Amino acid sequence: MKNRSLEYYKDLIVVLTQKELKVKYKRSFLGYLWSIANPLALALVFFIAFKVVMRIPIENYTLFLITGLFPWQWFSNSVNGSPAVFVGNASLIKKVNFRREVLVIATVLNDMLHFILSIPVIVVFLFIYGMKPSLIWLAGIPVLLILQFIVVFGFSIAISSINLFFRDIERIVFIFTTLMFYLTPIIYSEDMIPHEFRNLILLNPLSTLMISWRNLFMNGTLNFPDIIPCFIYSAILAAIGYFIFRKLNWKFAEVL
Repeated sequence: MKNRSLEYYKDLIVVLTQKELKVKYKRSFLGYLWSIANPLALALVFFIAFKVVMRIPIENYTLFLITGLFPWQWFSNSVNGSPAVFVGNASLIKKVNFRREVLVIATVLNDMLHFILSIPVIVVFLFIYGMKPSLIWLAGIPVLLILQFIVVFGFSIAISSINLFFRDIERIVFIFTTLMFYLTPIIYSEDMIPHEFRNLILLNPLSTLMISWRNLFMNGTLNFPDIIPCFIYSAILAAIGYFIFRKLNWKFAEVL
């Protein structure tokens, strides 16, 4: 009976993820290209601003940017879109009895797939800069995918649940992700942070993730002691997010 239930929810997540993909690309001529256009455009803007104008002392700066911007886009898209997850599926929640968290899982999975599909673009830039993928990617990519999925899920399920009761949360979330972007070493290196403030970087749950992605793609390294904070943060954020969801879940149909 338990196996049958697991099979049911697995199929439900697959169907919902496919639905998210179809909705995203409905009547879209360029389709997949839109998922990489935004981070590439941002990379161009930051390259001109920081490398050409301000002459920031970072080698291979374009590659440096996109190896941070692509995983960041996954986080940003999922979290900024999370307030609409339950609101946008109101009719489904009110008519069908199912585990509502699968809606959030499907949304986060959808954005994760877009990130995975952007990795070939990173490979192209690696070759442009005379580098190549490393075998450590085979272990590193799955590990970091799981960690980031858990982190994003924790944020998203909390925000999507709270948004049903406080609809202004959507605007707050956008401000939050904007601030987090500039507080995360994406357009600058962690080495540029003054030494006395460098330990504060560990207080940002996304910093170690973005740094780990960059080191994996650019240097072919994955330092497991360095990602221990990622494991801790992912567990804490997922636990808090799911706790909030469980506390509010029973009122969803009532407030929708």
